[in-house]
Amino acid sequence: MAKPGDHPEFFRFPAPEGRSRESTIVLDAEGRFWHHGEQVEHGKLAAAMHTWISRHPDDGRYILENGYDWTYFTVEDAPYFVSSLKFSGNDVVLALSDGTEEDWDPSTTRIGERGALYARVKKDARGGPFEARFSRHAQHALADVLVDQGGSPAVKLRDRTVPIGS
Repeated sequence: MAKPGDHPEFFRFPAPEGRSRESTIVLDAEGRFWHHGEQVEHGKLAAAMHTWISRHPDDGRYILENGYDWTYFTVEDAPYFVSSLKFSGNDVVLALSDGTEEDWDPSTTRIGERGALYARVKKDARGGPFEARFSRHAQHALADVLVDQGGSPAVKLRDRTVPIGS
């Protein structure tokens, strides 16, 4: 069955009567959603909201869309978060806040404020690419493969060393 989101003009439909496409929803720098200044505490709703993140196709602003409706929201830092890592030979797989997994390319990763790592993710879908901020747990999981390469951080994976942010 087709959803409204399947219609080519879905993002151009006006808001329902008496409503606005603007919202007070905020995704903070720790990956928590807030609405009207209150944290979204319902775990399944917050998890669903992580899967609804996209960009408006016309203006590039962040939106939450579930195929039936959409709204603008505010992203304080990164729209996605790396919750954990899986190591397999020369590969590292990122587990993301929306429940998906992606191979990590350290060369497209940047180092932000206070040493936080940000990876490029979702390159081919939903308005990507996006940034995903490594959680403290995920960043700490790199400790065993992190090396210094001429004063710059790099990742040593079995038979290759890849500079971060090269």
